Amino acid sequence: MDEFVGPRLYCCCKCRNQVSLHDDIICKAFQGRNGRAFLFSHAMNIVLGAKEDRHLTTGLHTVADIYCGDCREMLGWKYERAYVASQKYKEGKFILEKSKIVKGSW
Repeated sequence: MDEFVGPRLYCCCKCRNQVSLHDDIICKAFQGRNGRAFLFSHAMNIVLGAKEDRHLTTGLHTVADIYCGDCREMLGWKYERAYVASQKYKEGKFILEKSKIVKGSW
């Protein structure tokens, strides 16, 4: 049996750029634009788009789209601000759509 070496990573589905660690998943029960999404505490090798206010399922949020730092594929968004008190825990967190990421080194 092969022994696992190194952290489990998620990568961009297009270019395999590493974008987050499995250990940074907060919740797997989120909804993205194109289906299921994961909430992550951190993301790496990404580019942020402009901040904008969006009405999402859980209320009004200021978000910035997340793009792969290599190929610029849109991967999800970052929560910059939540206007509903119960949603404040999302601030500074990242949504990565399941259809836009793949498992890297597992």
